[in-house]
Amino acid sequence: MTERNLTGRVALVTGASRGIGRGIAIALAEAGADVAVNYARGQDAANETVAAIDAMGRRARAYQASVTDEAACAAMIAAVEADLGPLSILINNAGIASRGQSVADTDPAEVDRLFAVHAAGPHRLSRLALPQLRRHARSDIIVISSIATYVHSPNGAPYTMAKAAGEALAITLAKEELANGVRVNIVSPALTVSDMGTRLSRAITGQEDIHHLDAQMPFGRVAQPADVAAAALWFVSDANSYCSGQKLNIDGAGQATFR
Repeated sequence: MTERNLTGRVALVTGASRGIGRGIAIALAEAGADVAVNYARGQDAANETVAAIDAMGRRARAYQASVTDEAACAAMIAAVEADLGPLSILINNAGIASRGQSVADTDPAEVDRLFAVHAAGPHRLSRLALPQLRRHARSDIIVISSIATYVHSPNGAPYTMAKAAGEALAITLAKEELANGVRVNIVSPALTVSDMGTRLSRAITGQEDIHHLDAQMPFGRVAQPADVAAAALWFVSDANSYCSGQKLNIDGAGQATFR
C-alpha cells in the first residue's frame, strides 16, 4: 500500500532494543524507513534489532544514549544525520517502570527518575531533533504513553504522572510545529508482551508467564508489540494526512480490564 510507504524516510526509535520499541522499529523498516535504533543498555539486543532490519534491505544503526543525558542525545542526533540522513520520524518510546508504591511510601528520587525518562527525555529528544525534522515537507513525532493516564490505578503515581507530562508535551508540540509540517501524536498501550509488561504482570499476579492473562483480555490475548507498532505506523504514514495532537489508546476494548 503506497499510503504505508516510508521509503526515503529516516526514523529514530528510542528504547528500540526490545519490546514495543523493537516492534515499532521493525514495522517502520518493513514500510521502507531506515532506522536508528537507540538503547541505554543491552547492546546485543540492539544489534539484534539492527540485524533484523538489515535483513530487510533497509539501513539501520545502533546508538547508545540515555534519554536523560543531554550530551549523549545531542551526539546521537548528529550521528544519525551523518550516518543515515536527516530525521523525519522520531518515536519517543524509551521507558522505565515505577516500583508500585503508594504516594505515602514513594521515594522522592523515584518521581524525579520517572519524569527524567518519560517527560524530560521526550522533550530533550524532540528539541534536539526539530532542526532536522523541520527540513522536510512532512515529519512526525510519536510519544509512546500508557493507558495508565486514564486508568489512574493506585500505587503508580510516578509513572502515571510522568506519562501524563509526556502527553502534555506532545499536544503542545503539535500546536507549535503545525506550521512546520511536523505532526505530533500519542500512542497509549495497555499491558503489552514485553520485558516491562512481564515484570508488571509478575509483580501483580505472582506468575511468571504473562500469557496466563490472555483469557481475561480483550480478543483473548495480551497486546503484542505489533499492535502498538501498527498504530505508530498509521500515525507517521500518508494514511494520516490530517491528524495531529491526538491520542490512540491500544487497549482492545475502550477500557482497561487488567488491574
